[in-house]
Amino acid sequence: MDVLIPSIEDNVPIPKNAQEAFPDLSPTEELNMRANVVQLLSDLTGQPISPTKENAQEAQALAKEMLSNPQVRPDFSKYPNETLALMAGMVAQMNVSVVDELSELKMYVVNSLIQEIQVSKDSKTRIIALKALGEVDGVDAFKKRTEVTHKVQTMEEVETELLSLLDEVETKYIDVEAKEVVEKEKNARS
Repeated sequence: MDVLIPSIEDNVPIPKNAQEAFPDLSPTEELNMRANVVQLLSDLTGQPISPTKENAQEAQALAKEMLSNPQVRPDFSKYPNETLALMAGMVAQMNVSVVDELSELKMYVVNSLIQEIQVSKDSKTRIIALKALGEVDGVDAFKKRTEVTHKVQTMEEVETELLSLLDEVETKYIDVEAKEVVEKEKNARS
């Protein structure tokens, strides 16, 4: 019988433990991973996950804490499986996209503002809705615009234009200088 020896690469660091081997996960990713394991264990053992009121309260408190401070990294290992499963469900509901395209959301906003403008009896509400509608990208009723025109010229055209500008400046300077001399002479005579 032939002995098979796997090829082992040199200088490949081996993690010290299983925790070091796992990549860093965000709290949401870690929660989803733990909830998937809980669900898999429930499916394999045939024991349904049934959270109690205490589990629901823990999950809500943890959700509020994570929403108020996104930097917090909860220690999920101290919570029971039912709490984690419920918490993962809450996070999954919050991370659902309401619309497929942002253009659909923009259309909804524009249509809602137009409806508010037409239906509202209060002039203040209509003005606020009109202002919001005017600020929507694409409507831009209140946007200040600056136009920049780029003019492409040959070197000869640029040179000719600069020389004519220099002549104008020189003429104006000589005019100012001549007026000053004339005024000085008038003041000297008087």
